[in-house]
Amino acid sequence: MPYEHPAEQDFPGVIGRTVADSMPDWSGPGFRDRGPNVVMVVLDDTGFAHLGCFGSSIETPNIDRLASRGLRYNNFHTTALCSASRACLLTGRNHHAAGIRALSNMDTGYPNSRGAVTPRAATIAAILRDSGYGTFAAGKWHLAPMGECTAAGPFRNWPLGKGFDGFYGFLQGETDQFTPEITRDNHFVPQPKSVEEGYHFSEDVVDRAIDYVRDQASLVPEKPFFLYLAFGAMHSPHQAPKAWRDKYRGRFDEGWDVARERWLARQKELGIVPPDTGLAPRNPGVRPWDELGRNEQRFAAALQEAFAAMLDHTDHQVGRLVDFLESMGLADDTLLILVSDNGASQEGGASGIMDEMKHFNLMEEDVDRAVGRLDDIGGPDSHSNIPWGWAQAGNTPLKWYKQNTHGGGVRDPLIVHWPARIHTPGAIRTAFCHAVDIAPTVLDAAGLEMPASVAGVEQMPIHGVSLLPTVTDPSAEPGRRVQYFEMLSHRGLWKDGWKAVTHHQSGVPFDDDPWELYHLENDFSECHDLATAEPERLKAMVAAWWREAEIHGVLPLDDRPPLELFRASRRRPGLPASRRRFVYYPPLSHIVADACPPAFHGWKTTVELEYDPARPDGALVARGNRNSGFVLYLADGRPVFHYNAFHEHTHVAGAEALDAGRHRLELEVRRADDGSGEVALRVDGGPAVRGRLPRLLLIVSSLGMDFGCSPSPICPEYAAPFPYRSPIHRVVFELPGRAPGDLAGKADEADVRAAASRQ
Repeated sequence: MPYEHPAEQDFPGVIGRTVADSMPDWSGPGFRDRGPNVVMVVLDDTGFAHLGCFGSSIETPNIDRLASRGLRYNNFHTTALCSASRACLLTGRNHHAAGIRALSNMDTGYPNSRGAVTPRAATIAAILRDSGYGTFAAGKWHLAPMGECTAAGPFRNWPLGKGFDGFYGFLQGETDQFTPEITRDNHFVPQPKSVEEGYHFSEDVVDRAIDYVRDQASLVPEKPFFLYLAFGAMHSPHQAPKAWRDKYRGRFDEGWDVARERWLARQKELGIVPPDTGLAPRNPGVRPWDELGRNEQRFAAALQEAFAAMLDHTDHQVGRLVDFLESMGLADDTLLILVSDNGASQEGGASGIMDEMKHFNLMEEDVDRAVGRLDDIGGPDSHSNIPWGWAQAGNTPLKWYKQNTHGGGVRDPLIVHWPARIHTPGAIRTAFCHAVDIAPTVLDAAGLEMPASVAGVEQMPIHGVSLLPTVTDPSAEPGRRVQYFEMLSHRGLWKDGWKAVTHHQSGVPFDDDPWELYHLENDFSECHDLATAEPERLKAMVAAWWREAEIHGVLPLDDRPPLELFRASRRRPGLPASRRRFVYYPPLSHIVADACPPAFHGWKTTVELEYDPARPDGALVARGNRNSGFVLYLADGRPVFHYNAFHEHTHVAGAEALDAGRHRLELEVRRADDGSGEVALRVDGGPAVRGRLPRLLLIVSSLGMDFGCSPSPICPEYAAPFPYRSPIHRVVFELPGRAPGDLAGKADEADVRAAASRQ
């Protein structure tokens, strides 16, 4: 008589006493009708106008080719910030409900801002994998609390914990493109070759993405795949190989005012915007190009050249992937979706910046000094970002930027390419759509629905709607009537073609925010504020915003500056940075920046090591890279401490080489009242060698820390990776007596707030 196997109580076959009276079942993952392959390409900080097929003069022939054979959507919207948009793209839920209000670096302890996607909002990767797809993520993740992104985990919010079979990329919000922090699956790995050997991350990550697809197509061709390819581009640092940078020399010397006019004219010619679209006025702080001094123009133009070179180089990598898919016969039945996660970045400030980390250190760029390093821009010795004027040009014809809920922050390029299903190649779709619509579109294309539960967790409803009807029918409307926006307390609401929006100033009561009103059906670029003419409509839309906020978990609103939110995240108990004393036992995996001991208020480092005169050199502790950071190393047996504050170098070196055997090095850095640092370096408790640092940085680097090597040369006296080949027994960091995670003391909060108010 048949019975139920204890582990398979829902087994649809028959289990008898022998095989002869039993019936097997082969259903389950991997054995379904084959759906289309899906490739999602995500660009970072790419404005509405940046792609050639959306109007700019930057060359993107491969992406343009996708557009000419696919569809462009000119009414696609995001959340205005990267982690939040990615949560929407992968889950189909609004970002507050999913648990990522802004960035994965921000965990405020409230459900809308935990820095991770809640299990109640499963990713499409998890659903596709359970339905027989191979699932691969390559590139930027930025969907796990950064304090969890260490070799100690937990790994539940890393890509493999969110439904992907394989991952190759970086976990932070940005990385150096020449010396990145690379993770493969759940492990940090070194980059496969050096800068000198021609390494660039965008090339590497496409190589790995191709490997994933090639392996599956070769070994299990019956199985479809989902590839999530998220470039580090176009987030700063804007870095590209020299040949690509040289290509754009002199191309932007006419300035951003000329570029905006030309790009808008081109958009009208392409049909990307209506013929009567106006050009939004310059954003506050953007000066006319002709009013800039000669050095300001030279610096700004060079920064834009680096941006263009990186975008062109990235486009080439997209082309390599598409060419590969075509060579394998996979392109026709592959749904390829290309998006940007938000508008062009404002973190470069009014003048632009040689190293974006200056922005987070509340430092303004010295343009007259920076023009002495123009040739470095876009190479490994810079971490640059464009000025506001060029960012607004990238958002043409819109106003404001990334972080803001006006068009410049939330209206972004979307291209859909699917030769087997698109019958009007090159067409433009104008229906309103949002990042939450991408996941249901993918599921619809695969013939799947969101399950009621995933991995035993009951799922919240999908908030987006499928765009699949618009792929074949140009008149189709996705069926949505309303969409809210909130990012860093900037707010907005789209409803039936109208948009209410406000630009919030930190510290101003929310009820005092001035709301603007635009009829987007007739005013693509939000130029004509109808708030005074339509007060009742505006009042109703603001009330609707509050209703949507309650429905989707937007509350509580929190207008603390981003640096304060970063600091609050360090207070979560149990994270690697939530203590004052850190004891490491090398060899140890790379430590990301958010898990490193804070270094703003000074610190003490003790290194216990063995010294062998036959192997006298090597890095002991290295934090950051060649653009900013610090390193403690041995050179010919002499201990050396080097501090690099954006290429302002301070060197403190011992006079004598160590004797063979075990030693104890002590480095103490004390913060002075003026923000400088006093350095003392001792060997085995002996007399100190002393020095002074002109400035202790608030945030040392976006890159983390290593022991026994320096993947990037923090100072020019050595070449990476500069391994120390004798044992390092223990490294101890001790912080002064401030609260754990206190990145900026009370004396610094006014500066932090002032910096945030300038965003």
